[in-house]
Amino acid sequence: MRSKKCLFGTKFLLIANIVAFVAVMVINYLATNLPIGGLTTWELSDLYPNLFVPAWLTFSIWWLIYLALLWFVVWQAIDFFKKKSLWITKNIWRLFILSCMANIGWIFARHYQKLFLSVIIMILFLIILIVLNNRVQIWKKIWSFKDKLFLQVPFSLYLGWISVATIANISTYLVNIWRSGRWISPVSWTIVVIIVAMILALLALYRKRDIVFALVVIRAFLWIILKRLWAETVYSEIVWTAWIAIVIISAGIWYSFENWKKN
Repeated sequence: MRSKKCLFGTKFLLIANIVAFVAVMVINYLATNLPIGGLTTWELSDLYPNLFVPAWLTFSIWWLIYLALLWFVVWQAIDFFKKKSLWITKNIWRLFILSCMANIGWIFARHYQKLFLSVIIMILFLIILIVLNNRVQIWKKIWSFKDKLFLQVPFSLYLGWISVATIANISTYLVNIWRSGRWISPVSWTIVVIIVAMILALLALYRKRDIVFALVVIRAFLWIILKRLWAETVYSEIVWTAWIAIVIISAGIWYSFENWKKN
């Protein structure tokens, strides 16, 4: 009787995760195709110029993230029907649903141009994903290859991009306030935030050997470089800073990989 109750409870958690994921996909589709607030994601990006924001093609990473999250949801369902423990579902389902709610909330705030509210929601979004990733890391030693593929990769990818997106959103908000450049020039500010993003990538490598996180940051830097090279004004300082950051993070990835092989 107790096992049946446990199985029913786990089934409820699984369904709740699936519903939350589907809701995120629907709202993201409407954001671009309706569009919510009358502006598409690309139009919003152009509305608030920001030198840290990468070329619009980099936002295609969202499809990779959602595909990875779909892997996670399907993996959960398969695990359930095989009548396994679903220990990860029981431990992160609330955080996963909260991340979906934060994702949806940020889309509405962003598309209705509530910049300050969108920054607050994005910061909460980031905190939720950090806690979720830390919760997942507890069972790292007992992971199989399948666990790593369907659990570690999706959330590392998600956290990496939301970290970059949080920096970009904060940057957009501050640049919108500091239009006069009275405190710091847009170029200097962009260099500062590139360095901050690089440090985050290095910390992820040092503390968790999270190569996926680091690769997401490198990808963002590459698209920032391309956007600058395609623009009328290149700002070579930003381009060189991004290239140097890429080299440093790449060295960190190599060191992390070599250290992993030794252990």
